[in-house]
Amino acid sequence: QVQLVESGGGLVQPGGSLGLSCAAPGLTFSNYAMAWFRRAPGKEREFVAAIRSSSTDYAHSALGRFSISRDNAKNTVYLQMNSQKPDETAVYYCAADRRPIRIVNGSEYDYWGQGTQVTVSS
Repeated sequence: QVQLVESGGGLVQPGGSLGLSCAAPGLTFSNYAMAWFRRAPGKEREFVAAIRSSSTDYAHSALGRFSISRDNAKNTVYLQMNSQKPDETAVYYCAADRRPIRIVNGSEYDYWGQGTQVTVSS
């Protein structure tokens, strides 16, 4: 059974940095595009970043501050977040997509993690 397990969430001060990880044991990892989404309180889920084999896509809000990467040997995808803002407080989810077409569209993803809370606050 495929599971995606996020880790690394927590409390970070505005302007600070935090790194998230998502492990995907049981997934033929290299066959999937991987992405991070987030859902802030009272808001819709939104795309943050995605990575195919090596190419990456970012939400406009994440460009220049966030970095997504993957390690196929470890079946893990990472999200490094820098210069964080209070309105980025959300539950962050990783997701796996076997056939990425519209990679920003969460409905096409095959597997999702349970999410990890990120709180940006002083």
